[in-house]
This record gives sequence, C-alpha cells and structure tokens, in this order.
Amino acid sequence: MGRRTYTCGLDAAIDLMGGKWKGLILFALDEGPLRFGALRREVAGISERVLILQVRELESRGLVHREAYHEVPPKVEYSLTDFGRSLLSAMEPLGVWGEENMERIEALP
Repeated sequence: MGRRTYTCGLDAAIDLMGGKWKGLILFALDEGPLRFGALRREVAGISERVLILQVRELESRGLVHREAYHEVPPKVEYSLTDFGRSLLSAMEPLGVWGEENMERIEALP
C-alpha cells in the first residue's frame, strides 16, 4: 500500500477496506476461521482469482491472518486479526444503515 497521507480518518478507513469485496470478506470471517472454498461460498459472486487477490491484500494490511497447516492435502484457513475485527466493528453501523435503506438505494437511478 505504501506510505500515504490522509485528509481524515474516513479517507484512511475507506482506503484500507475499499472496494466491493473486502467488506464482504471481513463479514464472512466474523463467525470464525474459514478455508478458502468455504470463504468463496460465503462471498457470493466473487471469482476465485479476485478472492485470492483480495485476501492477499487484506493479509498484507494486517486485517486477515492466513494459517497454513502442513498436511496432505494442504490446509489453509483465514481468520480476522484483532485489527480486522476492529475495522469490522466500525463497519457494522454502516451495514445496518444499508439494510434500513436498501429499498431506497436500489430504487435510485
């Protein structure tokens, strides 16, 4: 991500979790660790390639932890870090607002 200067806290938060998929990935991991296939099923509509890229970015930003188990076949689980959980907590009111206003938002031109 590199060093950036932000104009406000909202600017920093949106940069960290920006895009359609990152918030949905964080919400999917809220219930606990998931393997890649289960995570993909939880995040409906995401392609495997995009999920890989998004999870790597979330991991590099310290929001998601990747745990690789040395087994055959290989097993990898993804979970929220404390930093990721704190961002998810901040996003929850926005999700509630979206639920409350979804019909109005969907009706917009």
